[in-house]
Amino acid sequence: MLMIDPIIFSFKLFAWQVTLRWYGVLVMLGAIVGAWFAEREIRRRGENGEAIWDAMIWVLPIGIIGARLWYVANSILGGSSYYLDDPVKILYVWEGGLHFFGGLLFGVIALYIFLKNNGYDHWLFLDAIAPATLLGQAIARPANYINQELYGPPTQLPWGIPIDSLHRLPQFVDLPASTRFHPTFAYEMILNILIVLALWWISRRYEEDLKPGALFSGWLILAGLSRTFIEFFRPDQPRIGDTFISYTMVAA
Repeated sequence: MLMIDPIIFSFKLFAWQVTLRWYGVLVMLGAIVGAWFAEREIRRRGENGEAIWDAMIWVLPIGIIGARLWYVANSILGGSSYYLDDPVKILYVWEGGLHFFGGLLFGVIALYIFLKNNGYDHWLFLDAIAPATLLGQAIARPANYINQELYGPPTQLPWGIPIDSLHRLPQFVDLPASTRFHPTFAYEMILNILIVLALWWISRRYEEDLKPGALFSGWLILAGLSRTFIEFFRPDQPRIGDTFISYTMVAA
């Protein structure tokens, strides 16, 4: 299976090392495509679609901060001292390590405040943005493959992926080099796309019957259920005591 260098290019600019990574490119691409999709939906509903681009100025950085903080907290809860030993590493977002629920929580709060302050119908916007968010997330998921992260336990299924020893979890380091692992990120990407299609179909088929906030609520439920399912394939997630339940399952 083709392995891709996480770094697209890197060069020295005076005293700084400038590096462009696939992770950052795909996350930004997902955000842009998601915003474009949301803009079209908002326009179709008779509201100012361009407002979503103004909102992105606030929502995107705040969402990334939330996603990073949740990821770091999850890592510490799992027993890792990586960020405690070197707190500066918390800022190294470009190396990967964002958590969907942190981005969701901070992003929705930032968006709600923006919409409220500017007098927009927040339910209309949230209903339009719900599928767009999952679409953007699905577009960014291949970055996890490139970074060799967010994979699952070993598998003999034909679509299992190789993970080199440098990126393996401690419990998998001694396994043979030929060992394949569940591509958990791909499972989530597929589920995201299916939910987007389902929400899009519902929004067209039952448009006249849907109450404000129905699509957003449906998104929360379906995204939560899909993430709970995915957690069974995430050995890197910290568990509560000796149970199989992770902190993310509780949040979902």
